[in-house]
Amino acid sequence: MSGLFVNPFQFSENPADTLGDFYTRNFEKNRVAPDSLIINLGPQHPSTHGVLRILAELHGEYVLRAEPVLGYLHRMHDKMGQSKTPWQFLPNTGRVDYLHPVAWNWAYVGAAERLAGLEVPERAEYLRIIACEFNRIASHVLWWGAFVLDLGAFTPILYAFEEREKINDLLQIITGSRLTINYLRFGGVGADIDDRFISLARDFIPYLRGRLTMYDQLVTGNVIFRRRLEDIGRLNEDICLRYGATGPILRAAGRAYDVRRAEPYGLYDRFDFDVPTGPTDDCLGRYLLRLEEIRQSLRIIEQALDQLPSGPVRHPKAPKATWKLPAGESVFAVEGARGKIIIHLMSDGGKNPYRVKLRAPGFSNLSLFAEAAEGTLLADALAILGSLDLVIPEVDR
Repeated sequence: MSGLFVNPFQFSENPADTLGDFYTRNFEKNRVAPDSLIINLGPQHPSTHGVLRILAELHGEYVLRAEPVLGYLHRMHDKMGQSKTPWQFLPNTGRVDYLHPVAWNWAYVGAAERLAGLEVPERAEYLRIIACEFNRIASHVLWWGAFVLDLGAFTPILYAFEEREKINDLLQIITGSRLTINYLRFGGVGADIDDRFISLARDFIPYLRGRLTMYDQLVTGNVIFRRRLEDIGRLNEDICLRYGATGPILRAAGRAYDVRRAEPYGLYDRFDFDVPTGPTDDCLGRYLLRLEEIRQSLRIIEQALDQLPSGPVRHPKAPKATWKLPAGESVFAVEGARGKIIIHLMSDGGKNPYRVKLRAPGFSNLSLFAEAAEGTLLADALAILGSLDLVIPEVDR
């Protein structure tokens, strides 16, 4: 990979060359087989789930090399975090990962609250957990449908969107949004829930549990599906740790690391839920693990609804629009649908943070793809890519 990832602004002999020309030329220069073929997957291709480009060198149907090329969706979120006030930047967090925006909301407000020593009311902590877990389920369900679609089955994604729409209906009640959600506030949340939300949420839990049984009957037990995934794309604990992979990928490899347990935030330490691992470190194992994580999220939501206390949803001295963070720095981590999200916040006491650093789990998870895909069939490489659950706006930021 080192032959590709050099400074693109130091190469230019021909000013008309694009960055894509540069990558392609350098990729061809380092070819290892005289009869190989170089193809592009993306940046506009159904298998890439967004504007990700994979430069693949093939020998017949086998992948000799597969190099991800990023930059087609880079929006400089880190830099914007330093040029906006905390209140102005907060909506950006819902646009980093559009499938699990509540987790990114939480990482940013959590870092700011930790730096400012701002307490969050107990009821607001419960509402954060409920919203975050519903959002996690929506992300996993959509991944389920899209992953099976990558493998050639169309029907499951229709079921996935049906479930996702029901969750979006719930989230819309309290957030006003269905996609780039901005629900959390410094010192609490944006709105309380009412009896209608609680009733709909309680009805949804047994409904989805029944649908998960149907998922297993429709997809998981299908012999063709299983043979496409079993023993394909094995990612053991060693490769995960070398590349910094977290979330379902690391847990499928056998490491029971979940930020909600390892570094508890909010009130997650009050809830009874398992951190599933395995059962295998192949594509099928990652598939089964995410379905189990949906079941665990339902357990958390059920407990949160049962234990929901009364009280305010914002701190009585919640910061106003002109709020300035005190001088200092803080780090806050949350468990997103794709893994460990970290926001490192530094302030010199000015109206804008001095430094904002976003750690996106998808970037580390994608980084291992080149090694994982080497030597596999092209069809298997696409199964591996789908099993990583990539959201390109998060990877590119």
